[in-house]
Amino acid sequence: MKRFLICLFAASVAMTGCVSTKTHQITVDELTAKKAEADKASAELSSAKQTNESLKKEVDKLKKDVADLSTAKEGKDKEVEALKAKLDELSSKGIMTSQEIADLRKEKERLSASDKAKTEELASLQKAKADELSAATKAKDEAVASFAKEKEYLSRENDRLKLKAGEISTEKEKEVANVKNAYENLVKEMKKEIEKGDIKITQAVDRLSVNLVEKVLFASGEAEVKPAGLKVLKRVGDILKIVTDKQIRVEGHTDNVKIGGSLQETYPTNWELSTARATNVVRYLQDKVGINGKLLSAAGLSAYKPVASNDTVSGRAQNRRIEIVLLPLDVDRVLQELKK
Repeated sequence: MKRFLICLFAASVAMTGCVSTKTHQITVDELTAKKAEADKASAELSSAKQTNESLKKEVDKLKKDVADLSTAKEGKDKEVEALKAKLDELSSKGIMTSQEIADLRKEKERLSASDKAKTEELASLQKAKADELSAATKAKDEAVASFAKEKEYLSRENDRLKLKAGEISTEKEKEVANVKNAYENLVKEMKKEIEKGDIKITQAVDRLSVNLVEKVLFASGEAEVKPAGLKVLKRVGDILKIVTDKQIRVEGHTDNVKIGGSLQETYPTNWELSTARATNVVRYLQDKVGINGKLLSAAGLSAYKPVASNDTVSGRAQNRRIEIVLLPLDVDRVLQELKK
Protein backbone atom coordinates (compact mmCIF):
# COMPACT_ATOMS: atom_id res chain seq x y z
CA MET A 1 0.00 0.00 0.00
CA LYS A 2 2.91 2.34 0.84
CA ARG A 3 4.66 1.49 -2.35
CA PHE A 4 1.57 2.41 -4.27
CA LEU A 5 1.32 5.74 -2.56
CA ILE A 6 5.03 6.57 -3.27
CA CYS A 7 4.66 5.77 -6.92
CA LEU A 8 1.54 7.85 -7.04
CA PHE A 9 3.41 10.68 -5.40
CA ALA A 10 6.38 10.45 -7.80
CA ALA A 11 4.10 10.48 -10.76
CA SER A 12 2.35 13.47 -9.40
CA VAL A 13 5.69 15.32 -9.02
CA ALA A 14 6.77 14.44 -12.50
CA MET A 15 3.49 15.62 -13.89
CA THR A 16 3.54 18.85 -11.96
CA GLY A 17 7.14 19.80 -12.38
CA CYS A 18 6.18 22.73 -14.48
CA VAL A 19 3.25 24.03 -12.32
CA SER A 20 3.45 26.81 -9.85
CA THR A 21 4.47 26.48 -6.25
CA LYS A 22 0.92 27.24 -5.13
CA THR A 23 -0.56 24.55 -7.22
CA HIS A 24 2.09 22.19 -6.00
CA GLN A 25 1.20 22.88 -2.42
CA ILE A 26 -2.49 22.14 -3.05
CA THR A 27 -1.60 18.86 -4.60
CA VAL A 28 0.58 17.90 -1.65
CA ASP A 29 -2.26 18.63 0.78
CA GLU A 30 -4.68 16.53 -1.16
CA LEU A 31 -2.24 13.68 -1.23
CA THR A 32 -1.72 13.98 2.49
CA ALA A 33 -5.49 13.83 3.02
CA LYS A 34 -5.76 10.88 0.74
CA LYS A 35 -2.94 9.20 2.61
CA ALA A 36 -4.75 9.81 5.93
CA GLU A 37 -7.94 8.36 4.54
CA ALA A 38 -5.95 5.40 3.22
CA ASP A 39 -4.33 4.90 6.62
CA LYS A 40 -7.75 5.02 8.30
CA ALA A 41 -9.18 2.57 5.82
CA SER A 42 -6.19 0.30 6.35
CA ALA A 43 -6.70 0.45 10.15
CA GLU A 44 -10.41 -0.30 9.75
CA LEU A 45 -9.63 -3.17 7.45
CA SER A 46 -7.14 -4.57 9.93
CA SER A 47 -9.70 -4.23 12.72
CA ALA A 48 -12.32 -5.91 10.57
CA LYS A 49 -9.93 -8.78 9.88
CA GLN A 50 -9.36 -9.17 13.61
CA THR A 51 -13.08 -9.07 14.31
CA ASN A 52 -13.64 -11.62 11.56
CA GLU A 53 -11.04 -13.91 13.05
CA SER A 54 -12.67 -13.55 16.48
CA LEU A 55 -16.11 -14.30 15.06
CA LYS A 56 -14.76 -17.29 13.24
CA LYS A 57 -13.34 -18.63 16.48
CA GLU A 58 -16.67 -18.05 18.25
CA VAL A 59 -18.54 -19.83 15.45
CA ASP A 60 -16.15 -22.74 15.68
CA LYS A 61 -16.65 -22.82 19.45
CA LEU A 62 -20.43 -22.69 19.06
CA LYS A 63 -20.32 -25.52 16.52
CA LYS A 64 -18.26 -27.52 18.98
CA ASP A 65 -20.70 -26.70 21.83
CA VAL A 66 -23.64 -27.74 19.64
CA ALA A 67 -21.89 -30.97 18.81
CA ASP A 68 -21.15 -31.56 22.49
CA LEU A 69 -24.78 -30.80 23.45
CA SER A 70 -26.03 -33.10 20.77
CA THR A 71 -23.74 -35.83 22.02
CA ALA A 72 -24.88 -35.18 25.62
CA LYS A 73 -28.53 -35.24 24.54
CA GLU A 74 -28.03 -38.55 22.84
CA GLY A 75 -26.46 -39.82 26.02
CA LYS A 76 -29.34 -38.59 28.15
CA ASP A 77 -31.85 -40.07 25.74
CA LYS A 78 -30.09 -43.39 26.05
CA GLU A 79 -30.18 -43.10 29.86
CA VAL A 80 -33.90 -42.27 29.78
CA GLU A 81 -34.59 -45.22 27.50
CA ALA A 82 -32.52 -47.42 29.79
CA LEU A 83 -34.42 -46.23 32.87
CA LYS A 84 -37.73 -46.73 31.11
CA ALA A 85 -36.73 -50.23 30.18
CA LYS A 86 -35.66 -50.87 33.76
CA LEU A 87 -39.03 -49.60 35.05
CA ASP A 88 -40.88 -51.80 32.59
CA GLU A 89 -38.78 -54.71 33.69
CA LEU A 90 -39.47 -54.01 37.37
CA SER A 91 -43.16 -53.55 36.69
CA SER A 92 -43.36 -56.82 34.77
CA LYS A 93 -41.68 -58.58 37.69
CA GLY A 94 -44.16 -57.09 40.15
CA ILE A 95 -41.64 -54.77 41.69
CA MET A 96 -43.01 -51.29 42.43
CA THR A 97 -41.25 -48.01 42.20
CA SER A 98 -40.68 -45.80 45.24
CA GLN A 99 -43.39 -43.43 44.00
CA GLU A 100 -45.84 -46.29 43.73
CA ILE A 101 -44.85 -47.42 47.20
CA ALA A 102 -45.34 -43.87 48.50
CA ASP A 103 -48.73 -43.69 46.75
CA LEU A 104 -49.75 -47.01 48.29
CA ARG A 105 -48.71 -45.81 51.71
CA LYS A 106 -50.83 -42.68 51.27
CA GLU A 107 -53.81 -44.80 50.14
CA LYS A 108 -53.30 -47.09 53.14
CA GLU A 109 -53.30 -44.08 55.48
CA ARG A 110 -56.44 -42.74 53.78
CA LEU A 111 -58.19 -46.09 54.11
CA SER A 112 -57.12 -46.39 57.74
CA ALA A 113 -58.52 -42.95 58.48
CA SER A 114 -61.73 -43.86 56.64
CA ASP A 115 -62.02 -47.14 58.58
CA LYS A 116 -61.53 -45.25 61.83
CA ALA A 117 -64.25 -42.76 60.88
CA LYS A 118 -66.58 -45.62 59.87
CA THR A 119 -65.87 -47.39 63.16
CA GLU A 120 -66.60 -44.24 65.14
CA GLU A 121 -69.80 -43.67 63.12
CA LEU A 122 -70.89 -47.26 63.69
CA ALA A 123 -70.23 -46.94 67.40
CA SER A 124 -72.24 -43.70 67.50
CA LEU A 125 -75.15 -45.34 65.64
CA GLN A 126 -75.05 -48.36 67.95
CA LYS A 127 -75.12 -46.07 70.99
CA ALA A 128 -78.01 -44.05 69.52
CA LYS A 129 -79.95 -47.25 68.75
CA ALA A 130 -79.26 -48.56 72.24
CA ASP A 131 -80.46 -45.30 73.80
CA GLU A 132 -83.54 -45.34 71.55
CA LEU A 133 -84.29 -48.94 72.46
CA SER A 134 -83.82 -48.15 76.14
CA ALA A 135 -86.18 -45.18 75.90
CA ALA A 136 -88.73 -47.26 73.97
CA THR A 137 -88.51 -50.05 76.54
CA LYS A 138 -88.96 -47.55 79.36
CA ALA A 139 -91.94 -45.97 77.60
CA LYS A 140 -93.45 -49.42 77.00
CA ASP A 141 -92.99 -50.38 80.65
CA GLU A 142 -94.61 -47.11 81.74
CA ALA A 143 -97.47 -47.65 79.28
CA VAL A 144 -97.99 -51.19 80.56
CA ALA A 145 -97.99 -49.94 84.14
CA SER A 146 -100.40 -47.14 83.22
CA PHE A 147 -102.62 -49.61 81.36
CA ALA A 148 -102.67 -51.91 84.37
CA LYS A 149 -103.71 -49.01 86.60
CA GLU A 150 -106.33 -47.93 84.08
CA LYS A 151 -107.61 -51.48 83.80
CA GLU A 152 -107.87 -51.73 87.58
CA TYR A 153 -109.67 -48.38 87.72
CA LEU A 154 -112.09 -49.39 84.96
CA SER A 155 -112.77 -52.67 86.69
CA ARG A 156 -113.67 -50.85 89.92
CA GLU A 157 -115.68 -48.30 87.95
CA ASN A 158 -117.54 -51.08 86.16
CA ASP A 159 -118.44 -52.69 89.44
CA ARG A 160 -119.57 -49.33 90.82
CA LEU A 161 -121.66 -48.62 87.74
CA LYS A 162 -123.26 -52.03 87.90
CA LEU A 163 -124.18 -51.35 91.48
CA LYS A 164 -125.41 -47.88 90.54
CA ALA A 165 -127.34 -49.30 87.59
CA GLY A 166 -129.04 -51.67 89.96
CA GLU A 167 -129.96 -48.77 92.22
CA ILE A 168 -131.18 -46.73 89.26
CA SER A 169 -133.15 -49.67 87.98
CA THR A 170 -134.84 -49.95 91.33
CA GLU A 171 -135.51 -46.21 91.35
CA LYS A 172 -136.80 -46.44 87.79
CA GLU A 173 -139.21 -49.18 88.72
CA LYS A 174 -140.38 -47.05 91.61
CA GLU A 175 -140.86 -44.02 89.32
CA VAL A 176 -142.86 -46.08 86.82
CA ALA A 177 -145.01 -47.41 89.65
CA ASN A 178 -145.61 -43.86 90.93
CA VAL A 179 -146.55 -42.65 87.44
CA LYS A 180 -148.86 -45.60 86.97
CA ASN A 181 -150.47 -44.97 90.31
CA ALA A 182 -150.93 -41.26 89.46
CA TYR A 183 -152.40 -42.21 86.10
CA GLU A 184 -154.89 -44.59 87.66
CA ASN A 185 -155.89 -42.06 90.31
CA LEU A 186 -156.32 -39.32 87.70
CA VAL A 187 -158.39 -41.53 85.47
CA LYS A 188 -160.57 -42.43 88.44
CA GLU A 189 -160.83 -38.84 89.71
CA MET A 190 -161.43 -37.25 86.32
CA LYS A 191 -163.69 -39.95 84.94
CA LYS A 192 -166.60 -37.60 84.11
CA GLU A 193 -164.37 -35.03 82.39
CA ILE A 194 -162.62 -37.81 80.44
CA GLU A 195 -165.96 -39.15 79.29
CA LYS A 196 -166.99 -35.68 78.13
CA GLY A 197 -163.73 -35.30 76.17
CA ASP A 198 -162.66 -32.28 78.22
CA ILE A 199 -159.60 -34.08 79.64
CA LYS A 200 -157.36 -36.66 78.07
CA ILE A 201 -154.83 -38.61 80.15
CA THR A 202 -152.07 -40.72 78.61
CA GLN A 203 -149.19 -42.75 80.05
CA ALA A 204 -146.05 -44.03 78.29
CA VAL A 205 -143.86 -45.98 80.76
CA ASP A 206 -142.54 -43.22 83.06
CA ARG A 207 -144.19 -40.30 81.25
CA LEU A 208 -147.64 -38.97 82.01
CA SER A 209 -149.60 -36.31 80.15
CA VAL A 210 -152.82 -34.54 81.22
CA ASN A 211 -154.43 -32.67 78.33
CA LEU A 212 -157.07 -30.09 79.35
CA VAL A 213 -158.96 -28.32 76.55
CA GLU A 214 -159.37 -24.53 76.68
CA LYS A 215 -163.04 -24.42 77.69
CA VAL A 216 -162.30 -26.28 80.94
CA LEU A 217 -159.87 -23.63 82.19
CA PHE A 218 -160.22 -20.38 80.23
CA ALA A 219 -162.71 -18.08 78.56
CA SER A 220 -161.95 -17.35 74.92
CA GLY A 221 -158.94 -15.03 74.54
CA GLU A 222 -158.35 -14.95 78.28
CA ALA A 223 -155.34 -16.15 80.35
CA GLU A 224 -156.98 -16.07 83.79
CA VAL A 225 -158.20 -19.49 84.92
CA LYS A 226 -161.99 -19.64 85.45
CA PRO A 227 -163.31 -20.59 88.92
CA ALA A 228 -164.59 -23.90 87.56
CA GLY A 229 -161.16 -24.47 85.98
CA LEU A 230 -159.43 -23.82 89.31
CA LYS A 231 -161.47 -26.62 90.86
CA VAL A 232 -160.36 -28.99 88.11
CA LEU A 233 -156.69 -27.93 88.59
CA LYS A 234 -157.05 -28.53 92.34
CA ARG A 235 -158.24 -32.08 91.80
CA VAL A 236 -155.47 -32.79 89.27
CA GLY A 237 -152.80 -31.07 91.38
CA ASP A 238 -153.65 -33.00 94.55
CA ILE A 239 -152.86 -36.24 92.72
CA LEU A 240 -149.72 -34.93 90.94
CA LYS A 241 -148.11 -33.48 94.07
CA ILE A 242 -147.72 -37.01 95.42
CA VAL A 243 -145.29 -37.70 92.56
CA THR A 244 -142.08 -36.03 93.80
CA ASP A 245 -139.56 -37.75 91.51
CA LYS A 246 -140.74 -36.14 88.25
CA GLN A 247 -140.63 -32.77 86.58
CA ILE A 248 -144.04 -31.22 86.02
CA ARG A 249 -144.03 -29.10 82.89
CA VAL A 250 -147.10 -27.03 82.01
CA GLU A 251 -147.39 -26.25 78.29
CA GLY A 252 -149.70 -23.63 76.78
CA HIS A 253 -150.97 -24.30 73.20
CA THR A 254 -153.20 -22.28 70.82
CA ASP A 255 -154.71 -22.67 67.36
CA ASN A 256 -153.31 -20.80 64.37
CA VAL A 257 -155.86 -17.95 64.41
CA LYS A 258 -154.05 -14.65 64.93
CA ILE A 259 -154.90 -12.41 67.86
CA GLY A 260 -157.20 -9.59 66.70
CA GLY A 261 -158.88 -6.44 67.93
CA SER A 262 -158.19 -4.84 71.28
CA LEU A 263 -156.84 -8.15 72.63
CA GLN A 264 -153.61 -7.43 70.76
CA GLU A 265 -152.78 -4.74 73.28
CA THR A 266 -152.46 -7.43 75.96
CA TYR A 267 -151.37 -10.40 73.85
CA PRO A 268 -149.82 -9.27 70.54
CA THR A 269 -149.46 -12.89 69.36
CA ASN A 270 -150.34 -16.43 70.35
CA TRP A 271 -146.86 -16.68 71.91
CA GLU A 272 -147.79 -14.25 74.67
CA LEU A 273 -151.23 -15.82 75.20
CA SER A 274 -149.98 -19.42 75.43
CA THR A 275 -147.14 -18.40 77.78
CA ALA A 276 -149.45 -16.39 80.05
CA ARG A 277 -151.91 -19.31 80.37
CA ALA A 278 -149.14 -21.81 81.21
CA THR A 279 -147.63 -19.41 83.77
CA ASN A 280 -150.97 -18.88 85.52
CA VAL A 281 -151.53 -22.62 85.82
CA VAL A 282 -148.01 -23.12 87.28
CA ARG A 283 -148.53 -20.34 89.82
CA TYR A 284 -151.82 -21.91 90.97
CA LEU A 285 -150.26 -25.38 91.31
CA GLN A 286 -147.46 -23.93 93.43
CA ASP A 287 -149.37 -21.35 95.47
CA LYS A 288 -152.71 -23.10 96.02
CA VAL A 289 -152.06 -26.82 95.55
CA GLY A 290 -148.65 -26.80 97.22
CA ILE A 291 -146.48 -28.48 94.56
CA ASN A 292 -142.77 -27.80 95.01
CA GLY A 293 -141.75 -24.97 92.67
CA LYS A 294 -138.44 -26.72 91.88
CA LEU A 295 -140.40 -29.42 90.05
CA LEU A 296 -142.53 -26.97 88.04
CA SER A 297 -141.86 -25.23 84.71
CA ALA A 298 -144.00 -23.27 82.23
CA ALA A 299 -143.68 -23.11 78.43
CA GLY A 300 -145.69 -21.22 75.82
CA LEU A 301 -145.62 -23.07 72.47
CA SER A 302 -148.12 -20.94 70.51
CA ALA A 303 -149.69 -22.79 67.53
CA TYR A 304 -146.63 -24.85 66.59
CA LYS A 305 -147.46 -28.14 68.34
CA PRO A 306 -151.01 -28.95 67.11
CA VAL A 307 -152.73 -32.26 67.88
CA ALA A 308 -155.43 -31.78 65.23
CA SER A 309 -156.00 -29.89 62.00
CA ASN A 310 -156.55 -26.15 62.26
CA ASP A 311 -158.80 -26.26 59.18
CA THR A 312 -161.90 -27.21 61.22
CA VAL A 313 -163.64 -25.71 64.23
CA SER A 314 -163.33 -28.93 66.24
CA GLY A 315 -159.68 -29.31 65.30
CA ARG A 316 -158.86 -25.78 66.45
CA ALA A 317 -160.76 -26.42 69.70
CA GLN A 318 -158.54 -29.43 70.41
CA ASN A 319 -155.38 -27.43 69.71
CA ARG A 320 -156.33 -24.73 72.24
CA ARG A 321 -155.28 -26.59 75.37
CA ILE A 322 -153.07 -26.90 78.45
CA GLU A 323 -150.89 -29.98 78.78
CA ILE A 324 -149.46 -31.01 82.12
CA VAL A 325 -146.57 -33.37 81.42
CA LEU A 326 -144.68 -35.50 83.94
CA LEU A 327 -141.04 -36.00 82.77
CA PRO A 328 -137.92 -37.64 84.24
CA LEU A 329 -135.90 -35.38 86.53
CA ASP A 330 -132.98 -33.40 85.13
CA VAL A 331 -130.80 -35.69 83.00
CA ASP A 332 -127.65 -33.86 84.12
CA ARG A 333 -128.40 -34.78 87.71
CA VAL A 334 -128.77 -38.43 86.76
CA LEU A 335 -125.43 -38.34 84.95
CA GLN A 336 -123.76 -36.79 87.98
CA GLU A 337 -125.17 -39.58 90.11
CA LEU A 338 -123.70 -42.14 87.74
CA LYS A 339 -120.23 -40.59 88.07
CA LYS A 340 -120.19 -40.88 91.88
